[in-house]
Amino acid sequence: MFSQSRSMNFGKNTLSLKEKVLRLNWLVLILICAVATIGFAMLYSAANASFNPWAQPQMIRFGVGFSMMIAIALVDIRHYLRAAYPLYFLSIALLIAVEVIGYKGMGAQRWLDLKIFYLQPSELMKISLILALARYFQSLYYEDVGRPLLLIFPLFLLVIPAWLVIRQPDLGTAVILLLIGGTVFFMAGVRLWKFLSLLLLGAGGIPILWQYLHTYQKNRILSFMAPEKDPLGAGYHLMQSKIAMGSGGVFGKGFGQGTQSRLNFLPEKQTDFIFTMLAEEGGLVAGLGLMGLYILLIMLGVIIAVRCRNQFGRLIAIGVTINFSLFVLINMGMVMGMIPVVGVPLPLVSYGGTAMLTVLMGFGLLLNVDIHHHITHIGRADH
Repeated sequence: MFSQSRSMNFGKNTLSLKEKVLRLNWLVLILICAVATIGFAMLYSAANASFNPWAQPQMIRFGVGFSMMIAIALVDIRHYLRAAYPLYFLSIALLIAVEVIGYKGMGAQRWLDLKIFYLQPSELMKISLILALARYFQSLYYEDVGRPLLLIFPLFLLVIPAWLVIRQPDLGTAVILLLIGGTVFFMAGVRLWKFLSLLLLGAGGIPILWQYLHTYQKNRILSFMAPEKDPLGAGYHLMQSKIAMGSGGVFGKGFGQGTQSRLNFLPEKQTDFIFTMLAEEGGLVAGLGLMGLYILLIMLGVIIAVRCRNQFGRLIAIGVTINFSLFVLINMGMVMGMIPVVGVPLPLVSYGGTAMLTVLMGFGLLLNVDIHHHITHIGRADH
């Protein structure tokens, strides 16, 4: 695990704007643009060779998000230390607002209608949770991390938003929040046996949890285990996804020539199942190419976390990288039939506003950590 820093040190560790720009990780920026470009192409194809209704709005969102990412990267990292808890509690307030005045769509109440666009607070909570946990754990000595009483507060930070998200209902995002939090706990120094104890306790509670799942959630799990039993109902998405991916072969049917997507057999082709459309049109080669870009981004995230010399930055970097990795793994596992179908988009490729902005905000923090990796003293937070 990582050693802790204790004192605030401004002055000589403060970089000028020019120095920060020169320290930007251009390889990360190029890879992000490459992945997003693949997304634009797929959305163009999904709309039958038209920039509307998906590709053009996605390009605009990416432009806005990219600008936000650069701005976030150039802010002094110590300002995020101060803002971590306020941002967390703002996200909690937004999640509560969803309960009261949230927009309901597709059987779930997950969005706030801001007139200009729909905001999904659970996505913002992923970033806020990472910042809040990073702030808390950077304030502890390594030997104090294992003390049970000192883990109560961060556990509340993790459990409260997960519970609010489950109520929407959005089990997939709640699981991602728990996995992000668990990773930050582990990297901060919490012993492995404590995680194993929680896993055993959770496994024992599965029969109880099953009783509280919504009908559609139970159907997704059952259809995952045997999709062929209901090929026109709960198993339809997965069956069509497998057909489309398999029909692409090694080199695919050609850009814009995917029959499953063209004839609208493939559901949600612009969002959750866009990787399936890529595999159908570009084949195994295109699918592996996109996977390679994702793997490079994830590796760079890990490298940035390892080379950072302060605990606050390390935990932010690893949290952001895990969040991005889970997006990729869950979406690809879902469309390949390896895990049950959940509403998790493919980052930087699937159509969607909040998810796109959240991913780019996360990369902004990752770039920020890389710029400030030389700072050894961030300071103890008051908690």
